[in-house]
Amino acid sequence: MGMLKEFKDFAMKGNIVDLAVAVIIGGAFGKIVTALTDSIIMPVIALLMGKGGMSDVTFSIGSTIFPVGIFLQAVIDFILIAIVLFLVIKAMNSMKKKEETAAPAAPPEDIVLLREIRDALKK
Repeated sequence: MGMLKEFKDFAMKGNIVDLAVAVIIGGAFGKIVTALTDSIIMPVIALLMGKGGMSDVTFSIGSTIFPVGIFLQAVIDFILIAIVLFLVIKAMNSMKKKEETAAPAAPPEDIVLLREIRDALKK
């Protein structure tokens, strides 16, 4: 029974739940990016290259054919995901900086009194 309670405590920690949510959202985001590349970006690239689709993009050495279209699509997916994640993290970091600099804390009351005494003594 102790091991079950230990597992429950571990699984319900905030970091584990946050990680699970991030993985689920990341998977959904990956599907969105894959759909974007499959339906918009890759047809444009295939059109520019004069091929029927990205799966038709190949090169050959001798009698060996290398289908590189699927690999190119995966690389473009990765680059798009990396760019979007970079922009999201950059936006989050700039928001954190604004929060940190937005409200400078007022000095404690004893410091204010000491400053007043110092200023009065200078006069």
